[in-house]
Amino acid sequence: MIEILQQYWQSLLWSDGYRFTGLAVTLWLLISSVVIGGLLALPVAMARVSSRRWLSFPAWLYGYVFRGTPLYVQLLVFYSGMYSLEIVRGSDFLNAFFRSGLNCTILALTLNTCAYTSEIFAGAIRTVPNGEIEAANAYGFSSFRLYRCIILPSALRTALPAYSNEVIMMLHSTALAFTATVPDLLKIARDINAATYQPFYAFGIAAVIYLIVSYALISLFRKAEKRWLAHLKP
Repeated sequence: MIEILQQYWQSLLWSDGYRFTGLAVTLWLLISSVVIGGLLALPVAMARVSSRRWLSFPAWLYGYVFRGTPLYVQLLVFYSGMYSLEIVRGSDFLNAFFRSGLNCTILALTLNTCAYTSEIFAGAIRTVPNGEIEAANAYGFSSFRLYRCIILPSALRTALPAYSNEVIMMLHSTALAFTATVPDLLKIARDINAATYQPFYAFGIAAVIYLIVSYALISLFRKAEKRWLAHLKP
């Protein structure tokens, strides 16, 4: 194991000398998909709880499709399936976009986490006390101001524990990136195994790195919960 660490530590953590690899790519996939997916999840969640069916039904259908199919299948559709469509091959932008395994992986992860996160946010929005909404309406709050000042701040605080679990799950989901030939942490571990024929150490080192990152994320979310959910303590 020491020999593997001495020879491959740089590739495992950030670069093989020519490109970013390993943990650096894994973190980039996680951060980009979680940030973009989280931002997209807010309007989707608002549409999900809307009383207007022309808003709520597309949001429900989107969540049903992406939560009802495996992420692995979604990644294959974007990476292998989309490029077979004539409309994709005929567009310079789409052609260049879907030829990149990194782009396809980020797209699949983003749409997947957006679907789950929007359901978390929608559930949190539904739990906002009616008294707070009625009081805001009595003061003449517009719908935009009601969401900005009352509903979203309360809902996001309530959703924090469940959202932390989603972020951890997305960290684990980035391990599928090797399917699209993205040199993430698991891809480097597979390459090490192929070069050394020591699967226990190759994948064991990767597992330890995932555990360290998971612990760091859990610690950050616990601190956030202590700060923003202190009013819920008995």
